[in-house]
Amino acid sequence: MTDQIDNLTEDEKLLAKLGYKQDLNRSWSGFSNFAISFSIISILAGCFTNFGAGWNNGGPISISWSWPILSVFILIIGFTMSELVSAYPTSGGIYWWASKLGGPAAGFFTGWLNLIGLIAVTAGVSYGCATFIDLTISTYSETYAESYSLTRVFITFVIVLALASLLNIFSGHMMAIMNNVSVWWHVVGATAIVAILVFVPDQHQSINYVFTERFNNSGFADGSTSSLFFFFAVIPFGFLLTQYTITGFDACAHLSEETASATMGAAKGIWRSIFYSALGGYILLLAVVFAVPNLDGAPDNAGVGAGGVAYIFTTSLGTNWATVVLFISASAQFYCATSCLTSASRMGFAFSRDGAVPGSAIWSKLTAARVPANAVMGVAVAAALVTLPALVEVNLGTAEEPLILPIAFYAVTSIAVIGLYASFAIPIWLRWRMGDAFEPGAWTNGSKYKWMNLIAVAEIVIVSLYLMMPFVPPAVPFSDDFSWKFVNYAPIVTVGAVLLLAIWWNVSAKKWFHGPIHNIDPAVAELLDD
Repeated sequence: MTDQIDNLTEDEKLLAKLGYKQDLNRSWSGFSNFAISFSIISILAGCFTNFGAGWNNGGPISISWSWPILSVFILIIGFTMSELVSAYPTSGGIYWWASKLGGPAAGFFTGWLNLIGLIAVTAGVSYGCATFIDLTISTYSETYAESYSLTRVFITFVIVLALASLLNIFSGHMMAIMNNVSVWWHVVGATAIVAILVFVPDQHQSINYVFTERFNNSGFADGSTSSLFFFFAVIPFGFLLTQYTITGFDACAHLSEETASATMGAAKGIWRSIFYSALGGYILLLAVVFAVPNLDGAPDNAGVGAGGVAYIFTTSLGTNWATVVLFISASAQFYCATSCLTSASRMGFAFSRDGAVPGSAIWSKLTAARVPANAVMGVAVAAALVTLPALVEVNLGTAEEPLILPIAFYAVTSIAVIGLYASFAIPIWLRWRMGDAFEPGAWTNGSKYKWMNLIAVAEIVIVSLYLMMPFVPPAVPFSDDFSWKFVNYAPIVTVGAVLLLAIWWNVSAKKWFHGPIHNIDPAVAELLDD
C-alpha cells in the first residue's frame, strides 16, 4: 500500500484524497488549462454574435459602460471559483464542490444546472459559428447570399457539431494542443481585427458618441431613453452580451484532472481567462463601435440594429476586408465550439461517473485513448435538439422591410448563462456559509471571501432574473400582439428543469444519489489524509 502511494504524483495524491484514481490522461499544462477557458469565452464569438443584444438595448453606452462594469463583477465570481477549484480539483468541478460543501441534494441540483448550461453554451456557440460561416460566404458570394435560409444555417450548425465531436473523440491531448493554438488565434486575430477597424474605414465616430449616445430599439417604453424603465430594464436586457461572452470559465475545473499542478494551474486559469478576455473584449468592442458607419451624415444606428456587426464590417470596410474579419471570427468560433464540447463532455463524464445521469454506464465509458466519446456525442445531440426552435423565422418587421430577430439564439444563450451561473452560485454561497471551517488549497482569497462571495451570488441572481424577461413586446403574455414564436423560452427551460429535478429528487433520486462515488481504495485515501 505504501509503495502504491509513493509512486503517485502530487496531483494523483490530491485526487486520491478526494476519492478518485487517475483515469483521465493528465497531459494538460497550466497554460492549456487557461487556454480552454480563454477559448470558450472567445471574445471573437460572444462579442460579435450577441452584439445586437447590447446595441438594441441601450445603444453605444450599453456596450462602452456595461461591459467593464459587469466584467468586474464576473472577475469577482472568478476569484471565488479559483479558491474552490484549488481546494477540489476534480472533473466534476462545480457539482463536486456543492456536494462536498452542502450535501447530495446541493450536488444533484448544481450538477444538472451546470450540465444544462454547458449543453446550451455548446449549442449557442456552435450556432453562432454556423451563422458566421454563412455570413462569411454570403459576403463573398452574392449568389450564395440570395439563397439564404434558416434551414441552411441549421444544417451548417449540425456540421459544426459533428466536426467538433470528431476532433474531441480523436484525442484528449490533441484538444490541449488545439486550445493552445486557439489562444494565439484569438490574440492575433483580435489584434488584426482591431487594426483593420482602426485603419481601413474612411471615418470613425467620436468619443462622445461611443460613451454617451443612447437609444432604445427594444420596442419597450415607446423608445424612451430617459425613464427609469430604460436604465433599470432596457439596458439590463443588454447584459446578455457581457454575461454570455464571459462564461464557460468553469472549464478550468472540468479539465483539472487532466492538468498538471492543478491546484494552482486551474485556479489561475479561471481568473486569468476572465481578466484577459474582459480586457481584450473591451478593446475589440470599442473598435467596432467607433467603426459604426454614417448614413446621410449621421450614425446609422438603425442599420446596425438590423444588420449587426456584419453590417458594420461590410459598410465600413468593404467586401474584401469584411470577408477577412468574418473569416477570422468564424474560425475562432469553431475553436470555441470545440472547446465547449470538451468541457461539457468532461462534466457529463464526471456526473455520470457518480451515477446522476440516466444511462450513466454509457456516458462514463472511456475509449482506449481515455476520452469520454459517448459523453461527447450525447452533448452534441442534446445541443442540436435544444436549438431546433431556430428553424422558426421571427420577423418583427414587415414582408417589405423585414426585421429578423434571433430570438431562439438569444434564448439558448440565456439558458447557458442562467444554467451555468446558477450552478456557480450554489457552491459560492455554500463556501461563504461554511466560513473559516473551509479548508483552502494552495490558492485562496483569505478573509476577502466574506464580501466577495456575497457580491458574486447577488450579481448572478440579479442578471439571471433579467435574462428571464421577454426580449420584445410581442413576447409579453396576455398582450395584444402576443405570439409564442417571440417568447424567450429560457425561463420555461430553466424553471421547468428545476421543477422536474425537484420532483425527480423527492420521488426517486434522493434514495440512490448520495453525492460523488469514490473509485479508489478507501484505505489509500485515509493514508493520504493522515
